[in-house]
Amino acid sequence: MALDADAIRSRIPALKSGSARFDAPGGTQTPQPVIDAIAEALSRPLANRGRTTEGERNADDIVAEARGALADLLGADPRGVVFGRSATQLAYDLSRTLARTWGPGDEVVVTRLDHDSNIRPWVQAAQAAGATVRWADFDPETGELRPEHVEAVLSPRTRLVAVTAASNLIGTRPDVPAVAALAHGVGALLHVDAVHYASHAAVDLAALGADTLVCSPYKFLGPHLGVLAARPEFLETLRPDKLLPSSDAVPERFELGTLPYELLAGARAAVDFLADLVPDAAGSRRDRLVASFAALEAHEDALRERIEEGLASLGGITVYSRAGLRTPTLLFTVAGVRPADVSRHLAGQAVDAPAGSFYAVEAARRLGLGDEGGVRVGLAPYSCGEDVERLLAALGGLPR
Repeated sequence: MALDADAIRSRIPALKSGSARFDAPGGTQTPQPVIDAIAEALSRPLANRGRTTEGERNADDIVAEARGALADLLGADPRGVVFGRSATQLAYDLSRTLARTWGPGDEVVVTRLDHDSNIRPWVQAAQAAGATVRWADFDPETGELRPEHVEAVLSPRTRLVAVTAASNLIGTRPDVPAVAALAHGVGALLHVDAVHYASHAAVDLAALGADTLVCSPYKFLGPHLGVLAARPEFLETLRPDKLLPSSDAVPERFELGTLPYELLAGARAAVDFLADLVPDAAGSRRDRLVASFAALEAHEDALRERIEEGLASLGGITVYSRAGLRTPTLLFTVAGVRPADVSRHLAGQAVDAPAGSFYAVEAARRLGLGDEGGVRVGLAPYSCGEDVERLLAALGGLPR
């Protein structure tokens, strides 16, 4: 079943601006049904959650529906879905909670491929606990992070491994299930950053082998918030800081203060929008999501291949997205032109492709790009062939 990009684009008001948008890895544009769901939530009575008044029931229903939707998206149990301000905030909260059981001699593994939100919280928590941080490298020539790179830094003292399911900088998709098996083999937990991955592939918490996993709905057509998924039984073992009168139930014990009901309504609508990318798909919402992501991968991969072909024909361009399995995310530099200048030139042609290290500073440095990074081109469900040709034409006219 094929994806109808034109039909998708017709439901996203921001695309009327006319720009060819390749900035999706930093945040996607919002479909009208998501906007409507947010507005509807705010237009109806809302109160603190409960079942007595209409406002209480509306809030309670919004939360339950959002947990169910994100559970379907992530192959998780709704009772294990935690909402927060961002994936970064959730990683910090989780790291501080887990680190209470760490001490001198314990080890934590992070990778050079990751976004800093899946590095610094763990590094800082380990340092505060007196634990040791060990770094798993990746191959800068291929962009691959292989299981043996992680295995090389594991030991019986490893307490946690933090790894990305897909690099937001160069798109590399490591073999997370193999990394999970290695981590669990030494008795360690596995935390997976699926923020970039969840935008391009069907997520399955159990199949990945993740003990905890985070994502951000604004990367897949939703509003700005963060989501953490885990088995409820695992969350029951954790005792985060919380206010005395706040609920001690899972997952509520991890959610600080009143939830942003309107954003949760938008997140649920985004999942429903994704589930309907292939109109003829049948079955449960989870079944339809899996079908949608299969069609999305085929659509995005075809566009990515055209971009790669076009970049190769232009000459003087180095592409750093080289892994065998990767998302439709390309990082490149142009000989003799600073990445920021390339991005400004493209913006002048109404082509949005930002430059930088995009918080994956360790990866950018390992690639020899320093903190300046490169130009990143990322695709989304609304990307189309016309956008790709506009990108290549604008690059072809770049003054050198």
